[in-house]
Amino acid sequence: MSGTDIKEVVREKYGQAALRVQTGGSSCCGATAASGSGCDPITSNLYDSSQAGQVPEEAMLASLGCGNPTALAKLNPGEMVLDLGSGGGIDVLLSAKRVGPTGKAYGLDMTDEMLALANENKRKAGAENVEFLKGEIEHIPLPDNSVDVIISNCVINLSADKDGVLREAFRVLKPGGRFAVSDVVTRGEITEQIRQSVLLWVGCVAGALGDEEYRSKLSAAGFEQIEIEPTRVYRAEDAHEFLSAAGIDVDAVALQVDGKIFSAFVRAVKPADTVAACCGPACRN
Repeated sequence: MSGTDIKEVVREKYGQAALRVQTGGSSCCGATAASGSGCDPITSNLYDSSQAGQVPEEAMLASLGCGNPTALAKLNPGEMVLDLGSGGGIDVLLSAKRVGPTGKAYGLDMTDEMLALANENKRKAGAENVEFLKGEIEHIPLPDNSVDVIISNCVINLSADKDGVLREAFRVLKPGGRFAVSDVVTRGEITEQIRQSVLLWVGCVAGALGDEEYRSKLSAAGFEQIEIEPTRVYRAEDAHEFLSAAGIDVDAVALQVDGKIFSAFVRAVKPADTVAACCGPACRN
């Protein structure tokens, strides 16, 4: 499948999820406003009740993440935060509260329906230090060295150009800036049948990097102090519903997936001694 095909499938799926929330439903069939639960073990029960109370109900219902980067990332007052693939805005709104009025939280998303939902959630939350941008995570519409922290919640695995995403993340981070994302990661061999399924690209599994490959790509982009911390390990029975829906014989591939797929908190740092980009006339002298 080409990168363009993958992007369009992702755009369509997440656009439909946003529309379901806007018409009174949830982003996926099993979610409830009270618990923030999702359709499967990847997306369920990621936010506690205190966090749920800080954002509009629709932001919680639209969550399709695999972790809670705002709970694990260290965010300080006055910092600039960027959420890659911000969806309905839950992680942006939570981040905005933590960086306070002297800081700012950006959300970047390519889906018009999600951006509309996110901006409505921003209005309901009364968040003045939030801005949602339209664009692709492979081409971030922000200047070099402009943000302190990049977060993301189960989105980088959906990109067909992860090297490009990580290079862009490195570019927009300030020297000393932090990369702190939740993502789905694999360990060991995963059958090609699973990796090539369109439905599983959208469901976060087929596009997931192996843990060592993730480290290698972060290092190649220039990052240091790389850590991958598993936060939720999935068993074959957890994957039964979405593998079956993709037409895959779960029993036949159980050993291929059991314990080899997990959500992780991925940390890295842009070196503080990175030379800042120079755009003025002096650079040409």
